[in-house]
Amino acid sequence: MSIRTSLVPAFAVACSAAFLPACSTSPTQPAAPPAAAVSQDDANASFRRHVDAVLEEMWKTFPEQAIRAGNYKYAGKLTVPDAERRAEAIAFYDRQLAALARIDVATLDASNRVDHGLMKSRFESRRWYLTTFRNWQWQPSTYNVGSEFGVILNTNFAPLDARLRLVIERLEKVPAYYAAAQASVADPTLEYTTLAIVQNRGALRGFGEDLQAKVAASGLTADEKALFATRVAAARVAIGDYLSFLGALEAKLKAGPARSFRIGKALYEQKFAYDIQSGFTVDSLHKRALAEKAALHDAMEVKARELWPRVMGGKPMPADRLVMIRAVLDQLSLKHTTREKFVETIRAQIPSLEKFVREKDLLDQDPTRPLLVRETPLYMRGVGAGASVSSPGPFDPKANTYYNVTPPEGLTDEQTESFLREYNDWTLQILNIHEAIPGHYLQLVHANKSPSVVKSLFGNGAMIEGWAVFSEKVMLDAGYDNFSPEIWLFWMKWNLRSVVNTILDIEIQTMGLEREAAMTMMTREAFQQDREATEKWLRATLSQVQLTSYFNGYAEITALRDELRAKQGAKFSVKGFNNRFLSYGSAPVRDIAKLMR
Repeated sequence: MSIRTSLVPAFAVACSAAFLPACSTSPTQPAAPPAAAVSQDDANASFRRHVDAVLEEMWKTFPEQAIRAGNYKYAGKLTVPDAERRAEAIAFYDRQLAALARIDVATLDASNRVDHGLMKSRFESRRWYLTTFRNWQWQPSTYNVGSEFGVILNTNFAPLDARLRLVIERLEKVPAYYAAAQASVADPTLEYTTLAIVQNRGALRGFGEDLQAKVAASGLTADEKALFATRVAAARVAIGDYLSFLGALEAKLKAGPARSFRIGKALYEQKFAYDIQSGFTVDSLHKRALAEKAALHDAMEVKARELWPRVMGGKPMPADRLVMIRAVLDQLSLKHTTREKFVETIRAQIPSLEKFVREKDLLDQDPTRPLLVRETPLYMRGVGAGASVSSPGPFDPKANTYYNVTPPEGLTDEQTESFLREYNDWTLQILNIHEAIPGHYLQLVHANKSPSVVKSLFGNGAMIEGWAVFSEKVMLDAGYDNFSPEIWLFWMKWNLRSVVNTILDIEIQTMGLEREAAMTMMTREAFQQDREATEKWLRATLSQVQLTSYFNGYAEITALRDELRAKQGAKFSVKGFNNRFLSYGSAPVRDIAKLMR
């Protein structure tokens, strides 16, 4: 369960490179709204002009962010992540925060007040990442040119020849980019070093024979093709040098000592505040998750007892309820697709989800916004997430949305069977609800139609992941799979994963939870297969806070829905709530709640 939006929105989510934007050397300062007293209409109009000016400067300053947002005006510019660039980025954020401070928020309407807050929070957050968190030093995987090249090559925003010329232009700076990367990396973790190797090998393959054949068959001139050949060769050497640097670094870190992947309580609480923007504190969310885990065990016991006679026959029922629940889940999990058909099985399920949402009238859809299922690109693999969505930004909303699926390749037969049991016939459907319909894909379709570009661009991960989890319950409440006890039991297990994600992340990063105890929690208390638990431990060493976003967002959206349903009574509409909630882009749930009230 992950989204690359996320801005991997493509918005995936939560992309380390997004925290290392580059700046122009001579940025223009957008004019702040006038200080004189004005009417609210004038103040709102002035603020919107300010937003437009800030965004235009942002695209010029941070072209990689622009590409992920669907703005290709500066797509030929590849920024070099050196010390000068970081200083310029900090100056950009300082300038924007000063301009926002001069705006009288009281003169703005509710929607613009939220946008003002989102911009302030985003610029403060990015500044904090550069100056305090400093992951540009200890996360070598931050440095990877593959993503934006992939967007340019795979998005039909211009004729292929024009896009290949952008590729040639960007290729010029790849050697300088990786030289700056090597100079920036200091005291990295072993886990991020290994990830950087995996993903940059994928990036290297992206500049291989397929791309070279595409250029050879294009309408580029002979001089352009020759320039491409020179620059792509230099880029491949630069990536190869970075891989050699990482390989030596990995060997040194394995010999020890190496920096811990745990960031500690103080940094964790700061990161949580910036990333999640929640009504919960870290401690209150942890307590809420522990209580929810116990409640889900109670509910799963009821369903497992109901299913036992049919699933387990005359076998005696264990006294330990967790063992009993696990036995039912394990037996049902034997029903699954095959390694060879895994991606195709997912692709084939999408139309039935669209049909169910349409027939139950749960949420508006848009058949003009395509969703394509594909195998996860190599430069995006290695983070322990088997599925994700890469969505176009609001400036190119009709571009393809990709549902990235990582098939169980390179695994032993035993590991493959463990993987397929985890994603059995029921869980695979829930995964598709979460990632595609009506989860991430539909949420991002709605976000790109929001009249507020700020609410779409500055997406909140807890809202995005929370909606995907919330949408699963919407489908089951509407009778998906005919209210079968099997789908409900597996949804509870799936929902328990979100809850345990929160517990794990907080306890691993701030309480020193060790691998063995974490594995026991996942396999015994969350009923996960060994393969899934192993991948989740890997993911927990490669992220901080993001794993809390699922349960945090789900809890806040559910509470808002319940509040409005109680107030509206018979007038409450599931579709009305869903459409209106998603109309506010990807703003934090607490801000959407203010607007919906």
